[in-house]
Amino acid sequence: MGLFSFIKGAGEKLFGGKAAKAAEEAVAPTHATPDPNVQAANAIKGYIEQQNLALENLGVTYADGRVTLTGTAPSQEAAEKAMLAAGNVEGVTEVDNQIQFPEGTETRYHDVVKGDTLSAIAKKYYGDASKYPVIFEANKPMLTDPNKIYPGQKLRIPAL
Repeated sequence: MGLFSFIKGAGEKLFGGKAAKAAEEAVAPTHATPDPNVQAANAIKGYIEQQNLALENLGVTYADGRVTLTGTAPSQEAAEKAMLAAGNVEGVTEVDNQIQFPEGTETRYHDVVKGDTLSAIAKKYYGDASKYPVIFEANKPMLTDPNKIYPGQKLRIPAL
């Protein structure tokens, strides 16, 4: 899939809070690891696994804001959602998505800016604001409410 850029200061706060501890515990080895890059990778991997995307052999590395994902996805959509889950984590600036998936249709992406709504985004890409549920569904489970998007977030815009 390639390399995607994200805004470092926007996203889920996985490093250092309750969500981080839960995500790290989901994949943490039995012994503590002091390497902060390994801890960050474990937190991101746990967060992706919580999305229930049916990924196989998921590998996650983290260094200096860059995440690399490997493994196999059942669909292009699942691979893209894994990339978005990793990239929409605070502190992540790039995701190199090397997850393999069956051939599919190319998807567009939208970087949310202040004042954006899913309806406005749907109007921009589809010419019809009432198509916002398509974008909402394409970004589940990272989005839990169509009214809760934030500047800096990257969203999938699937073809109709």
